[in-house]
Amino acid sequence: QVQLVESGGGLVQAGGSLRLSCAASGRTFRIYGMGWFRQAPGKEREFVAGISWSGGSTYVADSVKGRFTISGDNARNTVYLQMNTLKPEDTAVYYCTARKDLVITTHAEAYDYWGQGTQVTVSS
Repeated sequence: QVQLVESGGGLVQAGGSLRLSCAASGRTFRIYGMGWFRQAPGKEREFVAGISWSGGSTYVADSVKGRFTISGDNARNTVYLQMNTLKPEDTAVYYCTARKDLVITTHAEAYDYWGQGTQVTVSS
């Protein structure tokens, strides 16, 4: 099995920044890509960003493009989400995820492993 542990969430004012981290452990040789989703109260889980360990390619959702950056360390099976210029609508539980495929996808059902989530709250 693979375990994912997120850290870095918290409360920040609008316009501020946060950096989320996620470390994978266990059978990490199964992981070929990692990513982040988020879910706000009463809303569907939403893709935020993904990274493939094949060449380090990344993809960021349009809703956060230009403000959020995903990066990772393949050797350490760690992924980061740098969030700048945060807005109240970014408030959500952020989930780290990983999959046994190189292709980045925005579909939550395609991901094999999930973390417990970390709360991000942006005050206006």
